[in-house]
Amino acid sequence: MAFTIYARMKKLGRQSRADIEPVPFELDEKPQTVRELLVGLTKCGVRQYNARRDEGKILAYLTQEEIAAQAARGKVSLGLRGGADAVEDKAIANTLQCFEDGIFRVFAGEEELTALSGEIPWAEDMVFTFVRLTMLAGW
Repeated sequence: MAFTIYARMKKLGRQSRADIEPVPFELDEKPQTVRELLVGLTKCGVRQYNARRDEGKILAYLTQEEIAAQAARGKVSLGLRGGADAVEDKAIANTLQCFEDGIFRVFAGEEELTALSGEIPWAEDMVFTFVRLTMLAGW
């Protein structure tokens, strides 16, 4: 049974003061722990990344509406990529290591989630916020 969560990604440094709109993510099931949340989001991200391919378009373009929608989420891109597919197991290991190393922090609503084994304090209309703490983390 699929489960939808909403998350926003933030990073320290140069960033618009406007609040970044939450983005929906379809997970395979409702996560109960921080580890399950991170693994589910990573699997979702790997699927999305591997699905993005240049489909032979000669000229890719975005409409003004697509640009505005992507800008509200914090990143504008054509959605195309080259190179090898992401490997799910490696991506999961990297995500968990980055969390343990403090590369990013996770908040459930206003509450910081600090341990992989910690339970998620579910509330109605909860939005997760991921804050990248180093400029070298890549997103």
